[in-house]
Amino acid sequence: MLVLPLCSILAELYVSNSGSELWRLAGRWFVFWGVGVRLASAGIRQIVNPNYTAQTILGLKTSESSIVVRELGFANLAIGTAGVCSLFATSWLTPCALAGCVFYGLAGINHLLAGERNRLQNVAMVSDLFLAGILAWYCIAAFTHRAAA
Repeated sequence: MLVLPLCSILAELYVSNSGSELWRLAGRWFVFWGVGVRLASAGIRQIVNPNYTAQTILGLKTSESSIVVRELGFANLAIGTAGVCSLFATSWLTPCALAGCVFYGLAGINHLLAGERNRLQNVAMVSDLFLAGILAWYCIAAFTHRAAA
């Protein structure tokens, strides 16, 4: 969520010496790792083992929610796949960043408003809001840059 995107940004700066603007690099690597890899891997986990998300993360005690969690896994896998592909299809980057920003922002706010949270929900809340902020910064910079061009 933080280490891999930062390592990727630093590696690209070191290897390419391109002088790319920081917002562009942040967008590329936070979308790839945060939206792509994170959501795709969460989606696979939710599809294969929906009870983990339902019981451990959400605190639901019955297995009735499995079908809904599995459907969430399908959505996470779909968005995550697009995020991974944005590394190779650069025109997908801003739309994936926007989708990720909305998803993480709303998820983070939902965790925040939930009141009592367990440790995993607190981690999810902080990481969701952090990533939403990075993605919002990228989207604003991308839209501002396009408007100025």
